[in-house]
Amino acid sequence: MPNERKFHKRQCLLGTLLLAASNLQAQVHPVESPQGGKPSNSVRSAGVDAGDYVYISGQGAQRSDGTIPDKFEEQASQALENIKAIVEAAGLNTEHVVYVQVYLEDVGNYEKLNGVFARYFPSTPPARAVLGVSRLSPSSIAINAVAVRDLTGRKPVIPPNYKSTEPFSPGILTHDRLFVSAMQGRDPLTNTVPDDPAAQTDIALDGVKAVVEAAGLTLSHMVFVNPYLTQKVPMRLMNEHYARRFEFGNTPARATIEVTALPHNAQIEYTGVAVRNLSLRHAVRPKNMPPSPTASPCVFAGETLYCSAKSGFIPGPNGGVYGATTAAQLRQTMRNQLDNLEEASMDFGQVVSTTVYLDSLSDSEAFNKVYAEYFKAFFPAQTVVQQLPSSNRSPDAEGHFPDLEQLSLVAVKRPPKN
Repeated sequence: MPNERKFHKRQCLLGTLLLAASNLQAQVHPVESPQGGKPSNSVRSAGVDAGDYVYISGQGAQRSDGTIPDKFEEQASQALENIKAIVEAAGLNTEHVVYVQVYLEDVGNYEKLNGVFARYFPSTPPARAVLGVSRLSPSSIAINAVAVRDLTGRKPVIPPNYKSTEPFSPGILTHDRLFVSAMQGRDPLTNTVPDDPAAQTDIALDGVKAVVEAAGLTLSHMVFVNPYLTQKVPMRLMNEHYARRFEFGNTPARATIEVTALPHNAQIEYTGVAVRNLSLRHAVRPKNMPPSPTASPCVFAGETLYCSAKSGFIPGPNGGVYGATTAAQLRQTMRNQLDNLEEASMDFGQVVSTTVYLDSLSDSEAFNKVYAEYFKAFFPAQTVVQQLPSSNRSPDAEGHFPDLEQLSLVAVKRPPKN
């Protein structure tokens, strides 16, 4: 009898240890690059392991000794080497990469970029978006990525009649999501960009629809969309055509970003993420936000929450951006994002990735000082870009200031701690 009780105690202890180990393994945690320590003032993790997916910060062309190659091809290769190192530190390899976004100071380097990508992803390359921005730091290229842990179900999605030899897949399907490459406003038959911005917008949206449908889904499965457009496509027109494709008040989360240029002289492109099981899709809207025809504040894809880009806009009947500095605006932005997170019964401790758009990268230090106050356990993966030349910062006649920063985020519900 005593031996039996000892046996049961050992079994209970073993079970407790296994459960604790399982929970520890499932906890969201940062992944650091083995190539060297991060600067003491860094406010990002190189990557964040969120269980099913690993989110990787925007990587420039810095070598482990801090130097940067001179030639663009070498910079692109180094950025991908940095991605590879973080992916491997998470116990994965480049085959697990399902989605990348590439930011270029000079879109003229696009073909050189393709040559480098083809070497790194010789078969079944990830979905990809490429955009031209005004300024990056410290190099002229930045690449972020998402990697899936379980390769089961990972496969390319290619719409009927799709023709391209470029080194990316139109879509990548995983066990629970679809990652959609940037679909441009170029006529797929003639490979030309129509003069009419409305036609460009519809062609780009048709491209997204074709990829989604080739995966057996519909546009209603989309949880997050990035419209990237130049100033040649009016924002009002883009919104009108976009709203026709989605259910009012139940649209995907969205970060609409004006950029300096896009590949192939395109003026608009759409990229994004869809959830395979529609029952796992759920839009989140704080009570102080009215329903929108163009963007939900946040949308769940299972346990992952995708949140729209927010600025320092104060909501309400007298709403507007009243902060005169990046720091002041960021505090309101974080308040706006906290409204979203709390509506989803979450907080900043569950944020795994952020994308930051600054009016000027010279404001990075002021931004970082405030940003760091909101993350206590670990910093999310982070990508920071200056998408356009700096704006005139004078207020308008009503005292409203231009947006000096915007921030979108991805958060994941973590299992409870024992």
